[in-house]
Amino acid sequence: MSLVKTGRQVKMNNQPGLTYIALLRGVNVGGKNKISMPELKAAFEERRFSNVITYINSGNIIFDSALDETAARKCCEELMEASFGLKIAVCIIPAGELLDALKNAPDWWNSGADSRHNAIFVIPPMTPEQICAEVGEARPEYEQVAYHGRVIFWSAPLATFSRTRWSKITQSKAAYGHITIRNANTTTKLAKLVKEMQAASYFSHRPEAPHGSISPDSFTGSPIS
Repeated sequence: MSLVKTGRQVKMNNQPGLTYIALLRGVNVGGKNKISMPELKAAFEERRFSNVITYINSGNIIFDSALDETAARKCCEELMEASFGLKIAVCIIPAGELLDALKNAPDWWNSGADSRHNAIFVIPPMTPEQICAEVGEARPEYEQVAYHGRVIFWSAPLATFSRTRWSKITQSKAAYGHITIRNANTTTKLAKLVKEMQAASYFSHRPEAPHGSISPDSFTGSPIS
């Protein structure tokens, strides 16, 4: 296959840990697996995850945890079953990995209003290479596919979307159970929220300085809007 590898105030509690993004599969879709986002946030906080933010009803949660990625994923999946009765796969991606993937996204991704742009997140132990092998070679006249890290970038013009190979990914039993898909708007918004959290954490941990001593150029993260 020809693939390229490629504003809001946030209150911080200053607990140590890594920032993760949990992407739930198949919640609030077609009236099934309904979950309230405030209840989901509360459930995460009850598991001692900190700085929890949810974004829209498709099941996107940003949180901090001292757990490693494997343990965090297991905890999230147990939480979903115990609190909501849903036995679903959860994709956990460290915030730094998401930012790195978007930094290395191909130029054509999220460019052009007449195309659909998606990010396909691969759930371990599957890899992007295995997902690509299962779905098959992209049809270059109808779509573009590339990946960086565990994120597969896919774009296709709306006019010929039904002719793409990757629009049939839901029909691949071997692949579909190991991915979750977000559109470009959701993906980039999650990255923006992560940057806002990092900015809030930076300033909350910085020793107090005399008034006027912080240069606008001394911090390169996204401002809090």
